[in-house]
Amino acid sequence: MIRSEKTRRRAVLVLQILGITAVYYASAQLGLLRQVEVQGSVVTPLWPPSGIALASLLYLGLRIWPAIAAGALLTIMSITDSLTLWGVAVAAGSTLAPVCSFLALRAVGFRAQLDRLRDGVALVFLGALGGMVISATTGTGVQVLSGGQSASQFWPVWAAWWAGDAMGVLMVTPLLLVLHKVRLPRMDDRWAEALALAVVAVTSAAIATRSPLSMIYLLFPVLVWAALRFQLAGSAPCALLMSVMAIVAGTDGVGPFADHSVLEVMLNLCILNGCVALTALLLAAIVTEHNNIRHETELACEELAALVEQLSPGPSPEGGPDGPRHGWDGA
Repeated sequence: MIRSEKTRRRAVLVLQILGITAVYYASAQLGLLRQVEVQGSVVTPLWPPSGIALASLLYLGLRIWPAIAAGALLTIMSITDSLTLWGVAVAAGSTLAPVCSFLALRAVGFRAQLDRLRDGVALVFLGALGGMVISATTGTGVQVLSGGQSASQFWPVWAAWWAGDAMGVLMVTPLLLVLHKVRLPRMDDRWAEALALAVVAVTSAAIATRSPLSMIYLLFPVLVWAALRFQLAGSAPCALLMSVMAIVAGTDGVGPFADHSVLEVMLNLCILNGCVALTALLLAAIVTEHNNIRHETELACEELAALVEQLSPGPSPEGGPDGPRHGWDGA
């Protein structure tokens, strides 16, 4: 019985590793569809594998790190058509970055429900901006050491690499974390509002990212609506949709990204996607925390009211709470 249980656990772990490896590799291929060249190096404005890697660690723990390493190695091999020592170093950096992000988040008591403001802040600064420094530094450093680029090109490539990895965490990880607790609402709930939000989100994103006029600020009222009414379940998909449409427009050089150099487009995309992600994540966390506090307060008030009712003296069986009363006969 014990042996069969161990065998079952090992089989589940192997399946989880294989599944995450496949998802990591597939998401990398999607990210490479919108690759750009910065100083001769291939980078992406949004790197989904970094977000998938961190979400997998938050769900399953450190035991899943071989899947991240395998997915990174397969991705490197698909890009370079070979596997060298330099490629192994880049894959190691891509594995170490989400692992360090996970350890940092665990050290500060991060909760995957993202129902507190502190959780949103931790994911932004520890999970995304801080942890992805490792992968960007490793990848860019390897290219300099291998002679693929000069030392003077280090910082532009590093900034683009770091921004792509960080945006992957900010956009993809919250969406994956919220998926396990999302339930389809009943037909009499807010289906009409959800459908209206989806239509408005797609329309506003298309106008903001494709119009030659500077209308990029149209995105933020929609994000506020999604976060206030649907919390992370609404704001995370909206943020990812807006980010993807902005990246497509930026790499196509249309709308507000027309007539800009690659570096300028990458900088604008980084700022826009960062603001979108921060608005969606932090506002949703604030609203969720507020709702939880209100719910806990209501429960505490109900329990206090029930306790007061139990402790209050009831009416006496004869003549009210003060016992029987006798009339005065005047004698």
